[in-house]
Amino acid sequence: MPIPQEFQKGYRPPIQSQPKTPGKQTHLNPQPLDDITADGLPYKACGKLAGKKVLITGADSGIGRSIALLYALEGADLTLTYLKEEEEEAKDVLKRINETNAKPRVLLLPANLSNEAECISIITKHLDLHQNKLDVLVLNHGTQTANTDLPTLPSDQWHETFSTNLHSHFYLCKASIPHMQRGSSIIMNASINFSVGHPELIDYTATKGAMVGFARALSNQIVGEKGIRVNVVAPGPIWTPLIPATMTQESKESFGLSTPIGRAGQPVEVATSFVFLASADSSYISGQVFHVNGGVVIN
Repeated sequence: MPIPQEFQKGYRPPIQSQPKTPGKQTHLNPQPLDDITADGLPYKACGKLAGKKVLITGADSGIGRSIALLYALEGADLTLTYLKEEEEEAKDVLKRINETNAKPRVLLLPANLSNEAECISIITKHLDLHQNKLDVLVLNHGTQTANTDLPTLPSDQWHETFSTNLHSHFYLCKASIPHMQRGSSIIMNASINFSVGHPELIDYTATKGAMVGFARALSNQIVGEKGIRVNVVAPGPIWTPLIPATMTQESKESFGLSTPIGRAGQPVEVATSFVFLASADSSYISGQVFHVNGGVVIN
């Protein structure tokens, strides 16, 4: 079977700006690939997450949407969080899941994850629906707004980015860990930017670096005593609605083309790593960062 154009070197989706963030995946044309792999075939599930109860944040679009689809196909029951203004996107994810042969129990929860009380409420609601089980916590949500001149970066934006991208991880892990059993997994979605330092995303990049430090320290604290593994996926340029409209035209036009593979990635190419890290296949892996970035070498 021929390789789909989205996986061919040099492929660049048409530049599409949306008037405000977060961007909506349903408005993108063509759509990012959520469950079609690089051989052009539908994702092949084999029950790797059968019976697992999973909470995925930021599941309405991009990588989170793809993770939700693949986890459902692998047999997991799901709680999916999203911003209130993304309800249409979240319902579209649920529709996609319901169209598959998998028939998981799915709870959709709108939430502001920068608020600790809402984070605690999410965990409570998840446990109420899913037999008091939380096997996998996927922290995928995030926000970014481009800025090319630090003196003009609003302090409010700095604090909002840290509240959304980092403080929420503390709140959710704190509320989740007491309910997770040995063999459970926490997986965080970082970015290549913590390693390379994106000049237009200073606040976002700083949160991703802090996230990696948090995950490594948390792993060292709990993996031995509690048997809960903690890992991070650090994607490179991925074709998702998260690309900020405020990014420079030059950055948009070169998006993904400078990777050794020569293109931006598709959400499904990251989501498969989340499947692996949630499954028993990765039972000896914790405190690690998976670099899914098109071949960029990170030392």
